[in-house]
Amino acid sequence: MIDVQTELECLPDGAEALIRRSVERALTVKGAAGDVCVLVTDAEEIQRLNASYRNIDRVTDVLTFPAWEGDVILCPPDGYLGDIAICYERAEEQAMEYGHSLERELAFLSVHGALHLLGYDHVQPEDERAMLQLQDRILNELGYPR
Repeated sequence: MIDVQTELECLPDGAEALIRRSVERALTVKGAAGDVCVLVTDAEEIQRLNASYRNIDRVTDVLTFPAWEGDVILCPPDGYLGDIAICYERAEEQAMEYGHSLERELAFLSVHGALHLLGYDHVQPEDERAMLQLQDRILNELGYPR
C-alpha cells in the first residue's frame, strides 16, 4: 500500500493519485513489494525534518527514510519499505525552473524517493548514472519523458 498524507490545501486534484502511481511503478519495475508512506509538506516542515534527521538546516525537495536504516517519520516499522517526504513548494519551483509540468516534477520526486528506499543512491558517478537511467525509464513509462 502507498499511503499519501498531507495537510496542504493547495495540492491539486489528482496529485495524490499521481504520487501513489509513481511510487508503485518504481516498485513494480524493480520487483519490490512493501508499504510506503509519502508526506507532501511545506518548506518549513521539510527543513525541520532535514535538520532533525540529516543535520542539514535547509529546505530540500525530497527526503527518504528507508526502513532498513531505522529512521521513519510516518508509519510503524513492520512490513514496509519506508517513508518519503516531498516539499510541495520546491516541486513547484523546480517545475518552473526546469520548464516542465508540476505533475512531472511530482512524479520525478516520487520515483526518486522510491528508488532511494530500494537502496539506490547517487553519491558515486556510476551509481548516479544507473539511478538516472532507471528514473528516466520509469518516468517515460508513466508518460513523463524529459
